[in-house]
Amino acid sequence: MAVTETGSRARQPDTSGYATAFDGLRIYYEVFGHGATTIVFLPANPIAHSRLWRAQVHHLARHFRVVVYDGRGQGLSDFPDPAGVWPANARVDDCLAVMDATGTDSAYLVGICVDGVFPSACLAAANPDRVLGIVAIGTGLPLVTDRHHNRKEAIAVWDQVIENPQGWFKYNEHHVRNHYEDFLTFFFGEMFPEPHSTKQVEDAVTYGLDGNVDVLLMDEEVPAKTRQEVEAICRQVRCPVLIIQGDRDNCQPIERSHILAETTGGRYVLLEGSGHIPNARHPVRVNRLIAEFAGAKAPTARRRRKTPRALLVSSPIGLGHAWRDVAIARELRKQVPGLEVQWLAQPPLTTLLAACGEKVHPASAELAPEAKHVDAESGQHELHAFNMIRRMDEILCANFMVFHDVVSQEHFDVWIADEGWEIDHFLHENPELKTSPYVWLSDFAGYLPMPSGGAREAFLTADYNAEVLEHVAQHPEIRDLSVFIGDPADVVRKSFGPGLPMIPDWTNEHFEYAGYVLPFDPQDLTDTAAIRRELGYDPSRPLIVATAGGSAVGVHLLHRIADAFRILKRDLPDAKMVLVCGPRIDPSEFAPVEGMRVLGYLHEGFRTLACCDLAVVQGGLSTTMELVANRRPFIYIPLRNHFEQNFHVAHRLMRYGAPPPTDYDDATPERLAAQMRERLGAKVDYQPVAPGGAERAATLIAPLLQRVRGLEPVR
Repeated sequence: MAVTETGSRARQPDTSGYATAFDGLRIYYEVFGHGATTIVFLPANPIAHSRLWRAQVHHLARHFRVVVYDGRGQGLSDFPDPAGVWPANARVDDCLAVMDATGTDSAYLVGICVDGVFPSACLAAANPDRVLGIVAIGTGLPLVTDRHHNRKEAIAVWDQVIENPQGWFKYNEHHVRNHYEDFLTFFFGEMFPEPHSTKQVEDAVTYGLDGNVDVLLMDEEVPAKTRQEVEAICRQVRCPVLIIQGDRDNCQPIERSHILAETTGGRYVLLEGSGHIPNARHPVRVNRLIAEFAGAKAPTARRRRKTPRALLVSSPIGLGHAWRDVAIARELRKQVPGLEVQWLAQPPLTTLLAACGEKVHPASAELAPEAKHVDAESGQHELHAFNMIRRMDEILCANFMVFHDVVSQEHFDVWIADEGWEIDHFLHENPELKTSPYVWLSDFAGYLPMPSGGAREAFLTADYNAEVLEHVAQHPEIRDLSVFIGDPADVVRKSFGPGLPMIPDWTNEHFEYAGYVLPFDPQDLTDTAAIRRELGYDPSRPLIVATAGGSAVGVHLLHRIADAFRILKRDLPDAKMVLVCGPRIDPSEFAPVEGMRVLGYLHEGFRTLACCDLAVVQGGLSTTMELVANRRPFIYIPLRNHFEQNFHVAHRLMRYGAPPPTDYDDATPERLAAQMRERLGAKVDYQPVAPGGAERAATLIAPLLQRVRGLEPVR
């Protein structure tokens, strides 16, 4: 059975393969990293496979060698005959088979619940030379308390105590067998009692559905028959043991963790506010605990440099973020003499930053690729932006851990995140990790549901918004400064969701406004004829520029624009077009059209846009606002189901007097060619874009650096 993915992977395995179990079943494994010390993650099979550990793999594989595997009856491993009996020592023997197949002489074992913790203890007791240590999460030990001893018994017991509002039981064998997905949704809702856990519950349900309900309900042989036998096995464990449990664990009684700590001499860590699966819901805490336990090198004392330093994290979803951040960084250097700015950034932004002479931190090479995730989530001129961000959670966690490693090892006087979602989310979830002033930049506030998503999407966006609002309310000290890239009138007049405040009211209370940030002064780009001559374009011929952002999602629009230009040439044979593909679309895939020039990445593309007679673009904020600032006529076609382009950007452009958006479904080549003829060289009447946004943003940020450094403000 194939494993169903719930988002792009942060890291692909270095090797993978199959181990053969004692009874001939094949056990699928993956190996990540090349560290001297190995960590083996035991699966919670058969209810979940190795993807349960996806938030751990990227971070730990940068420091250790990591082995994960799908247990029998789950994922890509073989399934046992459900008519048989689950062997008592199957999980121990399967783990040893994987260790042998991967050449793992000894390792730290990480397990969760009864499927991972007690097998780890049994393996360590019987094979002490193979186990360096055990991390026990949500400790499951059979027979040591009055509650259920195994899965079969759990179902028989829980159907007496857990009842849904309709009055019929979900945790009983009949319901589990006949309504498996509904049972999984109920069960994992109990496993994740923390608010705002919708994504974790959905992931876990997906993992469960990759298994088989008949295997889940198999009879099991018990590896120990009495409490005394269980405790005796635990007392034979000689390696270090780390026990992690949430104080809201609805699966395993806390007493079991206490017994494991008592019998093994292990260290016990209780996570406040956590449920049964903290490795998924609180991954940063768990990652740090595992890494420390397994002997990750502790960060050296952060030495403060003589010159002030800033670390800037810029979202790679669109090159406009980088251009405005470059403009702000340049202004900051003017206001804070000697300031060194280092960027934690990834392609395609690194191409732009290199051309600008900016310094990219070496750790950037370890970031998980967000742009590839965007490309994978896109369709034909479609990117469901909310779902894309939501399904990027594994990558965001991985990249926060890279950020945390950097700031743990080096001192920066300020951290700046321009829509660095991972930085903002995990700092609020782990406020103790904040050690420097922190600035949040954004050009919109509030996830908004697309009509196509119906009631479910409306619920999810409101839940995500509520989490952000609660984060800020509970930990106002995290954001030393929040800067909105725009003016108060640019904030869309909608609610965050039912029972939540209006977006403008909350934004006015929590943000400072910098105005829009341009990477140029429009006054420098008014002589369009001179710019054309400089760039090699004939000032006497109509010039159309088409661009579709920095991701590959724009390829379909560019093809349609090229087809429209071919039609337009019948009426305007002198017209010229520059088709800008950006860094992620291959220019060679476009068939030649007379008068059309196809380019890849175009540095300072705003100069070409500034001298055109018409631009045809996607609905991204940066490009459209640059066109407004330079008073160029344009057609913009928002991505389908992209809430930011369809709501936030469209609202802002309407305020500036730009034309209404064009729907992609209506923009056939023929209709688009007609619209291009109509708008080519048309007069515009936009509201002016106030200059100086970068300077205002820098003026807001600079006092944080000056206060930390004891510097006098530059006047």
